[in-house]
Amino acid sequence: MAFARKIRLLLVDDHELVRHGLVVFLNGQEGYEVVGEASTGREAIELAEELRPDIVIMDVTMPEMGGVEATRRIRERLPSTRVIALSMHRDSVYVREILRAGADGYLLKESRSNDMLAAIQAVSNGEGYISPAVSQAVLEDYRKQAKAPIDLLTARERDVLQLVAEGFTNKQIAQKLNLSVYTAEGYRGRIMEKLNLHSTGELVRFAMRSGLID
Repeated sequence: MAFARKIRLLLVDDHELVRHGLVVFLNGQEGYEVVGEASTGREAIELAEELRPDIVIMDVTMPEMGGVEATRRIRERLPSTRVIALSMHRDSVYVREILRAGADGYLLKESRSNDMLAAIQAVSNGEGYISPAVSQAVLEDYRKQAKAPIDLLTARERDVLQLVAEGFTNKQIAQKLNLSVYTAEGYRGRIMEKLNLHSTGELVRFAMRSGLID
C-alpha cells in the first residue's frame, strides 16, 4: 500500500526550546516531517538550499539576519518552497513586511496547535493563512501598498542596514560581512542616500518600522 508523501518542514527560531517543542509536536503528527532546524536567518537560507523543504516555519525577529530578509532570499532562490512566519508580534508592520518578502502565512506564537496544523495544510495546498488573531484587513491593506522604501536596497545593503541598526560599528560590519571598512562605510552612505535618512538614529527607526529589528 502506497503512503502519501509527508510534508517536509524546516524550523527556524533562535530559541532552542521553541524549536524543540515544535519538533516534538510536528513529528508526532501524521503526514509531517521536520527535516532540519536553524537558529539564524543565514543558517535558514543554507539549510533551505540543501534540504529543499516544502515549507519553512520562520521566526520573524532574529539577530544579524531576521526572518524578513531570510524569507526574501529563500523565495528568490527556491520559488517552490513556501514560508509561514511565526511571530509574537501583532503589529501590522511585521505582517506586511514578511508578506511582502514572500511569506505565504503569518501565525502568532500564542496560537493553538490546531492553528499551526491548519496553517501548514493551507499553505501546502497553495493557499495563504493569517492567524485568526491578526485582522484580515492587514492582508488586504498590504496588497494595496505601493512599493516599500526597503525594496530600493540591495540584499547586501539590507544586511548592512540591519547590522547598523543593531549597533555594530563600520569596522565590526566589515568583519562580519568580509568587507573593507571603506566599503562598509560606502554601503552605509548609499543606504542613507537611497532612503533620504540623515543619522544613525533615523536608520534604526527605519529598520524597526521595516521589521528588520525589534
